Amino acid sequence: MKTILFAFFSLLIVQNVVSQSIDYNIQKGYVAEGYDVVSYFENTAIEGKKEFKTTYENASYKFSSEDNLNTFLNNPKKYIPQYGGYCAYAIAEKAKKVKIDPETFEIRDGKLYLFYNSWGTNTLELWLENNVKGLQKKADKNWEAIILE
Repeated sequence: MKTILFAFFSLLIVQNVVSQSIDYNIQKGYVAEGYDVVSYFENTAIEGKKEFKTTYENASYKFSSEDNLNTFLNNPKKYIPQYGGYCAYAIAEKAKKVKIDPETFEIRDGKLYLFYNSWGTNTLELWLENNVKGLQKKADKNWEAIILE
């Protein structure tokens, strides 16, 4: 019984440390460079407005409307970009945190993925040309290692 309790509390401590130590990509002071993370789920990238902003897990977010702000506040975990808002492809292939183009994104399995798109390199296209499920698994594993650094 003591072993089970120890394992349970150890897991809770590790989970708490991980959730508190996420390094969000806050280019321009906001997650997703200030784009409305709720709007991505409507398949559009819209810049947020300063009058509709909030902070969640020590990261700031902007929204295009009060409705989207409230939608986020009702279920923030649904709208937070994967891998702290860094380029999903770079996390998968290089295990590196790379900035993103906030207009290059994908919603897959109900999750938001953001990508780098500059200098002739669109990592969303590279992501889609490869085994996406395999890349997701690699990125998940690499992200776990990154946040524990």
